Amino acid sequence: MPQHLPAPVEGDAGTAPPPGPPPGTAPRGALRRLPGTLRPGTLLTWLPLPLAAGLWTSSLPHVGFRSMGEYGLLDRLPLTYYLSLLVLTAGFLAGLRRAGTAPWWPALYCASLLMALKGVPAVLYDSERYPWASKHDAVIDHLLANGELRPGEGLSGNMSAYDQWPGFFTLNGGLVRAFGVDGAAAYLNWAPVVLGLLMMPVLVLIYRTFSDDWRLVWTAVWIFQLANWVGQDYLAPQGLAYLLHLAVLAVVVRHFVRPGSAGRLRSRAWLDPAAAGVPPPTATRQRAVCAVVLVPLIVAVNAVHQLTPVMLCVTLLALNLTRRYRNPGLLAVAVLIMLAWDLTMGRPLFTETLGTLRDSLGQLTRNSRAGYAGQLTGAGPELAGRANVLMVLAVAGLAGAALLLRRRLVHSALPLLLASAAPVPLFVVNDYGGEMLFRVYLFALPGAAFLAAATLVPAAGDVGEHRVRPAVRRACAIALPVVLTALLAGFMPSYYGKERMNYTPPAETALVTRTIDGAPEGALILATTGSFPQALHRYDRLEHWFFAEQELPGNVEMLKDPAHYLSTRLPPGTTAFVILTRTQDVYTAGEGLLPPGGFAALTRDLTASPLFHVVERTDHGVVLRYDSP
Repeated sequence: MPQHLPAPVEGDAGTAPPPGPPPGTAPRGALRRLPGTLRPGTLLTWLPLPLAAGLWTSSLPHVGFRSMGEYGLLDRLPLTYYLSLLVLTAGFLAGLRRAGTAPWWPALYCASLLMALKGVPAVLYDSERYPWASKHDAVIDHLLANGELRPGEGLSGNMSAYDQWPGFFTLNGGLVRAFGVDGAAAYLNWAPVVLGLLMMPVLVLIYRTFSDDWRLVWTAVWIFQLANWVGQDYLAPQGLAYLLHLAVLAVVVRHFVRPGSAGRLRSRAWLDPAAAGVPPPTATRQRAVCAVVLVPLIVAVNAVHQLTPVMLCVTLLALNLTRRYRNPGLLAVAVLIMLAWDLTMGRPLFTETLGTLRDSLGQLTRNSRAGYAGQLTGAGPELAGRANVLMVLAVAGLAGAALLLRRRLVHSALPLLLASAAPVPLFVVNDYGGEMLFRVYLFALPGAAFLAAATLVPAAGDVGEHRVRPAVRRACAIALPVVLTALLAGFMPSYYGKERMNYTPPAETALVTRTIDGAPEGALILATTGSFPQALHRYDRLEHWFFAEQELPGNVEMLKDPAHYLSTRLPPGTTAFVILTRTQDVYTAGEGLLPPGGFAALTRDLTASPLFHVVERTDHGVVLRYDSP
């Protein structure tokens, strides 16, 4: 009988390895990879990008933005558009798997998401998105035509804020000259995309200060973009000021650490596996140099916007509550620069605002409402309002979960948490024209997005007390795509549900421009609201009264006899033009300024009144003239 020899053991002396394939060849039964072929993981990482781009591009000709109904763009975007967003989400999740060694893949997907979400109006619209943004174009035109702004003059239409904080308009005046275009309207619709791209590296700097995990960092950026539905990133001073604010915050958290303040955070064994080590400490002289370097940036914030410097100061105050960033000198510099600007260039509006604090101080319910009336009406606006609330609750809930699930990471990222919570007390002070709610949410969003990402992306530790249970990993593997898809679903109605208010047909713009160009100097322009195109064209030569921008009960009273209401409030000898357009109709109804049917009744009554004479009527609106007896 044949003998059964023992199988040779690899590494045993005197035994030869089993016969195998020649060097450089694949084992029998294995797929042979040709030179230059991509690994399956790499293919899944990059393939969704061109696929999503193709779907998104092919969807554009089918976007019915000129025929929007009650739901804005939501039911005018084709299925291929929504598929492109889902493909981008899938590609981003695949890219996260390689984020540690190839962080540029999530970066490409974040940039692509920004373009996919906010690039549609920039590519398609034949007019300015957000009709009220045309007033910024008017200020830029005024600056270029006259070579100066006049902060000491009491200009109509609440334009004094723009003259007293002119940094944004000066910058855009230079851009208009550099680009050789007729005005800022040529690039106005691209502002959300450009500002979003500029914001990405700043957010990465902030997040990398508190986390070494690229998966967490890029997930936070992704969530920030999905949760940034507020609409404050259009071509306006607050968008630029917000970017500068984040830049100051990034410098402070990375270069203003006090010596000996980190304590046990210097111990890698105590930190969360995803936490970054505390930045190197800086001496008093180094921090003083950094403060001097930040002075131009802080001055720029003050030159651009009136509210953002307040947000910056309360943020620096919150950082002073930690040992790591207790830098009262920098806080003092920021406060002094803000006061210096408010008491010189911005003095007229600053003193006026101080006079209104008595009525608004402590009015939490009023200060936290959205808009003038605070009551959205109509299917699309109501859906957008509910989506806004759900988005805030979702982001806040995810961020709150991190306080329980990632306590060590939250402890090391405490400065970011405090910086995000700092603006909340401003609800006690003022309603900021019905916009304080949106501003507080926007300034709290960077930290909330980071903590939300920390809830969804598990730590990478596999040993000792940092070991993550397999059940937790499986739960996060399911929760991450589900939550990102849910946030994407919430972004769409939040951002595009009221789009009928934001798009204006060019013919309406032409009607308004003809009327205002033909008005004699010193005439009064009347409209229900300033949210229509070219509302403040020639604002330095005409007066304006937007008579429906008040509480709803006042407007209900006005509608009983609008001709008498307006004529008895106009100064004697006044020549006034009443401009009533489709965009005003949509805005006053959607924002709840007028009751249902109120705009049509207003138009009908004024047209029938012998006190007002029709100058021009088109499908997009009617212009009436009033000559005082």
